[in-house]
Amino acid sequence: MSIKGKVWKYGDDVNTDVIFPGKYTYTITDPKEMALHALEDLDSKFAKEVKKEDIVVAGRNFGCGSSREQAATCLKYAGVGAIVAKSFSRIFFRNAINQGLPLVQCKEAAGNISSGELIEINFEKGKLSCKKGVFDFPPLPELVLGILKDGGLIPHTKKILKIEKGE
Repeated sequence: MSIKGKVWKYGDDVNTDVIFPGKYTYTITDPKEMALHALEDLDSKFAKEVKKEDIVVAGRNFGCGSSREQAATCLKYAGVGAIVAKSFSRIFFRNAINQGLPLVQCKEAAGNISSGELIEINFEKGKLSCKKGVFDFPPLPELVLGILKDGGLIPHTKKILKIEKGE
C-alpha cells in the first residue's frame, strides 16, 4: 500500500480546534461538510485546494487538544492521503486510524520535506521518498494496514465478521 501526493506543510502543535474549528462541533455532522472547513483557521486555501491523496506534513504533537473525532474525519473526507509528523497526539492517532487515515511518525522526514513538493510513501515497506532522499519509518502493522485498506475500523470489523460467519 503506497501513495504519492503533494505536501501541505505546517508546524508544531497543530491542535484539533485548528484542524476542525470548534465552533462547528455541534452544528456540522456530515463528514463531507466537515471537509469544507478542514484547517480553515490555519490555512484558508487548504479546504478549497487540497486534492485526493495530498499529504499533510507537520512538526511535533500534531492533533493535540480535544479528543473530538471531527479533526481526523474532516481531513479524511477532504481527501488527505496521509499525515506525516514528528509526533502525534495519542488520541488523534487512534481517531485517525479508526477513520482509515494513515499516519507516519518520522522526525527526520518531517524536517526535510517542503510544502508543495511531491512525496511518495510506502506503508508496508516503511519508506518515504522526497527531494532530500528516502527516509525509513516503522512499517505499519498488518492490522493497521487492514483497517486502512478497508476504509476504517468499522468497515474492517464488518468485513472480518462476515468472513468469520462465512458470508
